[in-house]
Amino acid sequence: MPAVMLPGGADMAQITALLALVAALLTFVEYVGDYPSIIEFRDAPPFNRLRFLALLTTVLVLTLISRGEIVPSPLTNALDRVATAAGHWLDFPFSPVRLMVLLATNEMGPKDVDRIRSYAGLAYALSLVSVIGFVLVVRLLNWPIRHGAFNFWVNLPLFDPTVGKDVLYRLNRDGNVNVALGVLLPFLIPAVMKLASQTINLLSLTEPQTLIWTISAWAFLPASLIMRGVALARIAALIEEKRRRAYAQAEAEVQTV
Repeated sequence: MPAVMLPGGADMAQITALLALVAALLTFVEYVGDYPSIIEFRDAPPFNRLRFLALLTTVLVLTLISRGEIVPSPLTNALDRVATAAGHWLDFPFSPVRLMVLLATNEMGPKDVDRIRSYAGLAYALSLVSVIGFVLVVRLLNWPIRHGAFNFWVNLPLFDPTVGKDVLYRLNRDGNVNVALGVLLPFLIPAVMKLASQTINLLSLTEPQTLIWTISAWAFLPASLIMRGVALARIAALIEEKRRRAYAQAEAEVQTV
């Protein structure tokens, strides 16, 4: 979308379209095939749908705001006001948004700094909404067993339950690690970028497409990790509950005999 909707991206649009087609083909083959390969929770909606919708919304909204600087419209003006408010609301000391703002170099003007703040604030707010939405789905809609049994192999093809320690321990461990990384990454990514400023040209953040993809990745990846951690913890809880029922049933049968 940034390459297609923003001016000056004709060459990049062709490359982006090719990558998008390849990604679409891989996703289509994954979901059509009977056997899973790498995509997790493909048969446990709306996990992947929420993640896709969160990234789509983030990129689309930031692209519209950036386009509004050249071709303004009532929609882009409204989105810009929302982004500005979110940026100022979330830009407090030691916040992830403040760390992104601190990436601004002396060569950047006040307008560039305000753009980073508003984009980061809106993207981070959207990521929080996506995480909260998934937690509500898990808690209120009894995900992932509301519409049927959960197939462990189909939904977690890269997780081998026969290797290592007990599956409950590994699921809870992986879930906790994913949640911890998701919480820390919004703070760590700006710090790493600042440390790597000798090799990374931070002035590239003044380019709309670079800024949009950088901010979107910075906000989406941690949210995706947190959602995955919550999902793994939920699966562990379901397995533990099933084990307790099986043990209770076996004990009742023994007592009956």
